[in-house]
Amino acid sequence: MMLHEFIKTVLLIVAALFPVINPPAAGLMVLSMVPEATSEDSEELARRIAFNSLAILAVSLSIGAYVLSFFGISMPVLRVAAGIVIGMAGWNLLHKERELSGEQEKHAQRESLRAKAFYPLTLPLTVGPGSIAVAIALGTGSPREGLAPVHIVGVVVALALLCASIYACVRCSASIEKLLGKTGTQAAMRLFAFVLFCIGVQIFWLGLAELLASLRFR
Repeated sequence: MMLHEFIKTVLLIVAALFPVINPPAAGLMVLSMVPEATSEDSEELARRIAFNSLAILAVSLSIGAYVLSFFGISMPVLRVAAGIVIGMAGWNLLHKERELSGEQEKHAQRESLRAKAFYPLTLPLTVGPGSIAVAIALGTGSPREGLAPVHIVGVVVALALLCASIYACVRCSASIEKLLGKTGTQAAMRLFAFVLFCIGVQIFWLGLAELLASLRFR
């Protein structure tokens, strides 16, 4: 019985969050936003993004609904804000020129990458409003018989699996760059930058449509 509840909890969380987070796509998007990252940078970024994702998802599952309620933030507003941020990032990448840099510039870039690890690479790019909304919904729906230790263990294992997949996909982004070469990487960067811009517009529109719909019924 306990094993059944454990497997059920793990599968429920992974099945609900994995398609929304989409770690393979997230890894490619991170690559498009930090084309100057080396293999060592990608490893560090992957570790930081995976840890940040774990923290955000854990908070969203446990107290996410209370946090949004405390600050008076609705999910449509969260989507609008995230859409603007992602759309602006994609737009800037479309017009960004990749340049070779010296040792001092490389050090500055490394510090810049660390600063970007949480925002915007983790939030809202990897774990965005959609993932947060799903996590909050999962957190507010508890089993009929109440929470048991086996459910908590299942949540921990599920989050660990999700974050391990995020780490693996982001970590492999440097290998993808080597495989594509300079010309292929530049072309891929432009393509993913455009996709990133479109994702931002889509998230913005979903949030705006919900806000307009709420005004219509008042």
